[in-house]
Amino acid sequence: MTSGKPLDGALFIPRFLLRTLLLAGVVLVFYQLLRLTAGPRLFPALPLVARRFSTLVLNGQLPYHILVSARRVFAGLFLSLLVAIPVAVAMSRFPKADKILSPLLYLVYPIPKVTFLPVLMLVLGLGDASKISMIFLIIVFQVIVSLRDALRALDRRAFQAVRAFGGGKLDVARHVVIPATMPALLSALRISGGTAVAVLFIAESFATEDGMGFFIMDAWSRVSYADLHCGVLALSLFGLGLFGLIDLAEWWLCPWQKPMH
Repeated sequence: MTSGKPLDGALFIPRFLLRTLLLAGVVLVFYQLLRLTAGPRLFPALPLVARRFSTLVLNGQLPYHILVSARRVFAGLFLSLLVAIPVAVAMSRFPKADKILSPLLYLVYPIPKVTFLPVLMLVLGLGDASKISMIFLIIVFQVIVSLRDALRALDRRAFQAVRAFGGGKLDVARHVVIPATMPALLSALRISGGTAVAVLFIAESFATEDGMGFFIMDAWSRVSYADLHCGVLALSLFGLGLFGLIDLAEWWLCPWQKPMH
């Protein structure tokens, strides 16, 4: 009996693109309605925005700012995983660690992380360090909570079954722990990743000269509405690409989840 994974893989990208095109059509219709309501000054004609978008891409402005924002997001993401995974494992396996860390987690987790931005800027400066730290704070607590709960929910009989067949710790991790917790980890990244992009926009709006937040606010201050809409479109495409990467990772690492179906 053959697995459905190759066929699913062949259909994954076409389905993702089809749904993206349908969503883009809805957005374009909504844009036209706003243009009719608010006037062409605030919402320039779509051909004008499209021409300006291609110009900004070709002259390197949009790619530069997108890459700067992407570097900050992925750096914060990497640091979050580097910290969150061992902390979640420790909290799930060692009751003393859980008793010590849980109060701190429950105290800090509900606080909107954007409130830490002024403090981070004062301590770390206005460069990348404060922005990456902000993204780190947004993602790390979500990942710790989700991964810890997934680890606690593991069925101990699965551990016993692997050991009964002569499996060691690496086999338990490979065949039980990772498959059981990967969906929770990817879901946490999906939720916190969108929030991280939104907060990064706010962080890049203060005393900086690069990133999509700077580009959009600079266009707004220059009353260049075509550039502003191009920046919003570029930021949306970046978010779409980020979610697409997470969905692709979920399809590859968790085929039983059947994402995008």
